[in-house]
Amino acid sequence: MRVINLSQKEIPRKWYNLLADLPWDLPAVLHPATNEPVSEDDLAPVFARELIRQEFTKERWIEIPEPVLEVYGSWRPTPLRRALALEKALNTPARIYFKDESVSPTGSHKPNTAVAQAYYNRREGVKRITTETGAGQWGSAMAFASSKFDLECRVFMVRVSYEQKPYRKVMMRIWGADVVPSPSKETNSGRKILEADPNSPGSLGIAISEAVESAVQDPDTRYVLGSVLNHVLLHQSIIGLELEKQLAMIGEKPDVMIGCVGGGSNFGGFVYPFIPKKLHGEEIEFIAVEPKACPTLTEGQYRYDFGDTAGLTPLLKMFTLGYDFVPSPIHAGGLRYHGMAPVVSLLVEKGIVTPRAYGQDEVFESAVMFAKAEGIVPAPESAHAVKCAIDEAIACREEGREKVIVFALSGHGLFDLSAYERFLNGEL
Repeated sequence: MRVINLSQKEIPRKWYNLLADLPWDLPAVLHPATNEPVSEDDLAPVFARELIRQEFTKERWIEIPEPVLEVYGSWRPTPLRRALALEKALNTPARIYFKDESVSPTGSHKPNTAVAQAYYNRREGVKRITTETGAGQWGSAMAFASSKFDLECRVFMVRVSYEQKPYRKVMMRIWGADVVPSPSKETNSGRKILEADPNSPGSLGIAISEAVESAVQDPDTRYVLGSVLNHVLLHQSIIGLELEKQLAMIGEKPDVMIGCVGGGSNFGGFVYPFIPKKLHGEEIEFIAVEPKACPTLTEGQYRYDFGDTAGLTPLLKMFTLGYDFVPSPIHAGGLRYHGMAPVVSLLVEKGIVTPRAYGQDEVFESAVMFAKAEGIVPAPESAHAVKCAIDEAIACREEGREKVIVFALSGHGLFDLSAYERFLNGEL
């Protein structure tokens, strides 16, 4: 089968929380002033109460509220596709599948958690939310979700992406969001960065600082995050839960599972339901792919660090390049975060997940090959997973081995055509 679809009745009705089944405790989140574990009250000025609860719970299953399921139904379940044309082009004995999250209203996996976070904030009486975005996938998802639950939305967009990806900005504005290039003059943290470097390209860490600062100044405003934290990854588990059902329908088990990583949300949601299988002895390889320009997992340190540049957030135990790291302005804007989800970091530290890094040109080469074979132009972020899947399939050909390779296509690249044009013109 080329496309494996579930019916709408088969949309999962609960999210899966991996913390319930990990044999290790996730290191505590620390208050920067005391180095003691943060309390729920410490986080209440920033996040909705239910999201704080979900962040720390070890409950295995979290019921998906009906209003969230209703919105999910406009694009979920998403298809599992077999890349038959790519297999043929590579002349590989491997069977390659990809879970296609590009079919959402915003073209990526991000609405899976944006809709949930918007719902919980609205239920608790929040009137407006602030957030940050890199490539614009999260910002557009939050703008979409806010419009569904009548919330005001302000997005601090990393300046280099604000300039590189103007149509993401337009999409956010269509759904009613206010979009601000970061660093900006609207916050203390933004002004401080601009004083030091008026031409700063920005970073996700800087944009997070601005969004958090903006949120805590107004009791009717809360901050929402598109990656990194556990409540975000557990909302994304709907990807892996659907994938489990789809693979079972065709009698397949994955040998290799691949996803790109910036903060870790699409990769985490993709593999969460499969991690316990490996912990109980199944031979599954999990590969987390990042850019060489922001090599958090492959070159970073596993230690406590701030989640933002200004040091406004709690301290997280994670792989990090340092909270003041400003990455090169590569086109995979969603993969330019200095840190990594603590859960994904722990899985790498324990050897359950293997990290891999690629350069920008080789990633775009693979993206073009995939687009020619399968007809889908992948986002530069997703193209990192495509590159890895191609490499794994070539290894199968050279070794004469059959493997089932499954990767996450976390978004399409139709708003990234200027980057593709530069690649095709040899200008990257």
